[in-house]
Amino acid sequence: MGLAGFGGLSWPAILRLQAQAAAPPARSPTAVIIVWLRGGCSHLDTYDPKPDSGSEYAGPFSPIATKVPGMRLTELLPRQARLADKFTLLRSMAHTGGGHPSGSLQLLSGDPDAQDKIVPVYPDVMSVAHYLRARKTTDLPNYVGVNPIVRYDNFTIAGPGYLGPSYEPFAVVGDPSRPEFKVPNVGLADAAAQDRLQGRVNLRQSLDSFRRAVDDSGVMRAMDQYEAQAMSLLTSPLAARAFDLSQERPEVRERYGLNQWGQQCLMARRLVEAGVEIVTTTFDGPLCGRVANWDDHAVNHNVFDALRFRASYFDQAVSALIEDVYDRGLDKRVLVVVTGEFGRTPRISYVASSGGGVASAPAGTVQPGRDHWPQANSMIWAGGGIATGQVIGATDRRGEEVVERRVGPQDFLATIYRHLGIDYRNVTIPDRAGRPTPIVTDGEAIAELAARA
Repeated sequence: MGLAGFGGLSWPAILRLQAQAAAPPARSPTAVIIVWLRGGCSHLDTYDPKPDSGSEYAGPFSPIATKVPGMRLTELLPRQARLADKFTLLRSMAHTGGGHPSGSLQLLSGDPDAQDKIVPVYPDVMSVAHYLRARKTTDLPNYVGVNPIVRYDNFTIAGPGYLGPSYEPFAVVGDPSRPEFKVPNVGLADAAAQDRLQGRVNLRQSLDSFRRAVDDSGVMRAMDQYEAQAMSLLTSPLAARAFDLSQERPEVRERYGLNQWGQQCLMARRLVEAGVEIVTTTFDGPLCGRVANWDDHAVNHNVFDALRFRASYFDQAVSALIEDVYDRGLDKRVLVVVTGEFGRTPRISYVASSGGGVASAPAGTVQPGRDHWPQANSMIWAGGGIATGQVIGATDRRGEEVVERRVGPQDFLATIYRHLGIDYRNVTIPDRAGRPTPIVTDGEAIAELAARA
């Protein structure tokens, strides 16, 4: 009866379940944005070019100089090259998850299993941070997925695992660049709608009054608190503004790109600026090409045509996000990470296309592709007060194996936790049996990414 007055609104129940699971610490002033390249980006054709590796390995893209002496990217990323002093390039991530599910689960949750799983066992870094940083009162969710990291085909590649569904993100789906785009359950359209909602709440409160009078456990008082949070999300001007991209000047929206990826990144910046602490945004869909992801097997895409097609959208969105974080004075507290689950095979494969479309030749046409390669992956880190303008690690002359400063998923997790002020060496969370479980098992935060003094 208590929840029925909300007409099916689920956010209060989520907040109540969250509170039952933990008594959270004080809010941290930090935030993280993870830009996820679903399917795995070719490190050879973006961040780790190997032009002298031979025709069986090297793609058609030329390396270009960047603002950082000695750091070279491919010609696909000229905007990022011009602001390379504002990020650090890590070229030495490696793990054993060769499938999309296992690669994603290894990197995002530290799951050591090399086998794919239908659903996660371990909670991902975003859910753990949400659990540890959850706030009792707020106008905004603490963890938002703007096109969240959730699935790959029928596999769930990220999630709260044994922490339970109350630690999933507040999901924003759809294309924010479209005029009709609207985030549901955030901000009511007019005063009349707010009055109707308040009327439902008042009715529910009247029906519950007799239970409150005999409530020795405090459950009703807690329910009131979390329903108040839901009301805040629905009626708060702060929440409405944070999700409303029309509040931005047209030239700012254009700077990010008037497309899905650009506007996803702009919303991510608005959210962390407003106080959200964990934001993920996935780059997939039509801007990737025919199969709507970065999984550039030859059967899916001509890998080089696909990268050419999506590169301008990717380069513009990421560079605008990084520049904006610095221009708006967010660079000390907001960490931006751009990565996918793994790299791509250095050796180019040639296989018949399974179908024609954007960045893919007609079915039966033999075209180039690159396959899964967890042995080496590149990612960029920006903001967060870290030391930028550097390259960490290296791969061999073909980009096949890490030969310098190898890091793994546990190190990745530890680095994010360190930024968020979470003591990853000592903090534990309860598993399904209630046993304390370390959030990092054998990793250390990447020292070169330590915040500047």
